[in-house]
Amino acid sequence: MGAGNGRNCDALAAMEGEGQAVRDGAEVDRETGPAVPPIPSSDLTVDISLPFDQMKPRIIDLCKDLFKKWSSLDESSFSIETISGGITNLLLKVSVREESGDNFILTVRLYGPNTDLVIDRKREMQALPHLSAAGFGAELLGIFGNGMVQSFINARTLSPSDMGDCKIAKKIARHLRKFHQVAIPGSREPQLWNDIFKFLNEAVTIKFDDSGKQARYESISFQEIQAEINELKDLTDLLNAPVVFAHNDLLSGNLMLNDKEGKLYFIDFEYGSYSYRGYDIGNHFNEYAGLDCDYSLYPDKDAQYHFFKNYLEPEKPLEVPDKDLEAIFVETNTYRLASHIYWALWALIQAKASPIDFDYLCYFFRRYNEYKKQKEACFSLAQNCLLRSSSH
Repeated sequence: MGAGNGRNCDALAAMEGEGQAVRDGAEVDRETGPAVPPIPSSDLTVDISLPFDQMKPRIIDLCKDLFKKWSSLDESSFSIETISGGITNLLLKVSVREESGDNFILTVRLYGPNTDLVIDRKREMQALPHLSAAGFGAELLGIFGNGMVQSFINARTLSPSDMGDCKIAKKIARHLRKFHQVAIPGSREPQLWNDIFKFLNEAVTIKFDDSGKQARYESISFQEIQAEINELKDLTDLLNAPVVFAHNDLLSGNLMLNDKEGKLYFIDFEYGSYSYRGYDIGNHFNEYAGLDCDYSLYPDKDAQYHFFKNYLEPEKPLEVPDKDLEAIFVETNTYRLASHIYWALWALIQAKASPIDFDYLCYFFRRYNEYKKQKEACFSLAQNCLLRSSSH
């Protein structure tokens, strides 16, 4: 949608290219994850509501505290500018002129209020160092009381229409395969349904001060939504979809491309967790619709198969067996329904908690209505597949 954290990012950086699965030669252990160097940390916090002039010296103090080699630099050695505004995440570009005369550029991300309602920061911080060490996202350089410091690189953020370009879709599919192969230490239990039920429990308690919003909210049947979730979970459980560490938010704003180098980057892993392969892909396909929710842009079967072939066998995409293509097609187009419910409930929480000027209630209805529109076809697809499997 567009205003959670990763979901309204303008330009955040990333390190390493499409073809490099690990950074600096670090070996990835599929059981324990990549070797992770210690990340500098600071107890300092920076108030996101401060005027920029008052925030600037605090950012400088933070950089000096995190990176001791800069502790003696004069304030004039630091140049700070805003990358993107907003209350949820404030992104700052910091340029540091070192004593050697070299310039070092990094990104400081400040968390905004209420993000803990929709983002598990503990889970995010557990995964980030390992994703960074494996060459994904912006390199994590430091953490502090209410944010993080990451590397910066110039690349353009993709548009929804870019994602449908066959060459870019091929890059995304191959990059996603590598992403799904990263091991994050800890429990590998999929978190999708836990998160959806958490959102549901939060959504049912909302009360709006605005009478118009409250009236729209009261038209929602949470008993119906609960029943839909249970029915969908029961069906998807039968698919035995592979569990991977999923990005869970691969909309265009979290994909960046350096056109000159031809390198693709995934950014912003706030919603990342162990989840189902088909959910991550189905969620990505839903995002072809963009913020306007134009679901006529959802990729057709040929476009999906192009993506699947490059995801399953990047070295020999034309040799993927038909049965494998059908299996991932069914899996993806069943879990696409879960994506609609997830972001619909997320939007309800944001409608109450977020200060961003956006009609989140309208977004809820758009996502939930699309779920209901697609339910029959998606359920039939999965049920027919399961019937064929049982007959064999």
